[in-house]
Amino acid sequence: MSETLADRWNAVAEQVAQACRDSNRSPDEVTTIVVTKFHPPSLVRELHALGVRHVGENRHQDAAPKAQEVADLDLSWHFVGQLQSNKARAVAAYCDVIHSVDRESLVDALAKYEGSVEVFLEVNLTDVPGRGGVEPADLTRLAESTLAAGNLRLRGLMAVAPQDESPAEAFDRVLTYRDGLLTVAPEATELSLGMSGDFPEAIARGATHLRIGTAITGKRPQGT
Repeated sequence: MSETLADRWNAVAEQVAQACRDSNRSPDEVTTIVVTKFHPPSLVRELHALGVRHVGENRHQDAAPKAQEVADLDLSWHFVGQLQSNKARAVAAYCDVIHSVDRESLVDALAKYEGSVEVFLEVNLTDVPGRGGVEPADLTRLAESTLAAGNLRLRGLMAVAPQDESPAEAFDRVLTYRDGLLTVAPEATELSLGMSGDFPEAIARGATHLRIGTAITGKRPQGT
């Protein structure tokens, strides 16, 4: 018998809870964001029925109509992909949290949004320029710009573990970068770390937000 969406959701929820117990943390400290990219609004409705309240997307052209389609549900939307500055205000209109702020021009664009926006700063853990994420050396300056924009609430750091490094080592580096961030933004304590393949290591290093896709949603639909 094939696994159902409920099976996968319950399995991941138990793995998250176990990882929290192993780290002497409460599962209540960790928010699991289900990344639904490539999947239809109907899957979001199924997730909501299972108790999911945090949904993530990484492309505005997919996220905007999907969010509108399920606007009747009590959901928090998280934007977790690279964001073009010219789409920043449109994304802020339906997303509760943007996890991928990584440059001054994006901060400037979000500062023009009429309402408040909760953000994470994405830090680049690779040696590849343009991969997504601010270079660690520029993190403090970007944080200062974010704080200076009166409508942006800086919650913490986001990062993606590189494929050529163990997640544990990568996330340890993020903790070092957060120490520097806290010198200018003492309230920016949260960590958006961990995906389908490495969320136990992220939880062990204090992740407050997990971005989990295929481990819960399954394979992308055919034709996407």
